[in-house]
Amino acid sequence: MAQSVYRIVPDDLSGDAVTALLRFHLDEMHRWSPPGSVHAMPVERLRQPDVSFYSAWDGDRLAAVGALRQLDERRGELKSMRADPAWRGRGAGQAILRHLLAEARGRGITWLGLETGRTEPFHPAVALYRKHGFTSCEPFGTYVADEFSQCLHMELTA
Repeated sequence: MAQSVYRIVPDDLSGDAVTALLRFHLDEMHRWSPPGSVHAMPVERLRQPDVSFYSAWDGDRLAAVGALRQLDERRGELKSMRADPAWRGRGAGQAILRHLLAEARGRGITWLGLETGRTEPFHPAVALYRKHGFTSCEPFGTYVADEFSQCLHMELTA
């Protein structure tokens, strides 16, 4: 299937399509993850000043979302990466990931981390992250080592 060219924009999380995709994302995280291992942020948390949220559009249709959380001056974290199911396999997730990597580099972030699951539903996302240079790391921030979660990171250069 041909990949689309996506228009990626900063998003204030006020649109129905964006909030519906995030609600779907949270519902799946709760379905796929054991209690205490859901680290996806609700819309209210994604609106806080330490998070920059972006949406990727294919024409007037929402294709994917993702966020960059500033941990400190040089470290960031990817949050709420999600492609709409209709855009899976069409490069939407890759487009938003590339945008977030460029945004992080532009801010001078030199370390970028993320937390995700280890089970089968998370394998496509993990493959995308690894394709772009993320490698396994120890839990960071408030994450703890467990059998379900894994943390990945990458060192960024300008």
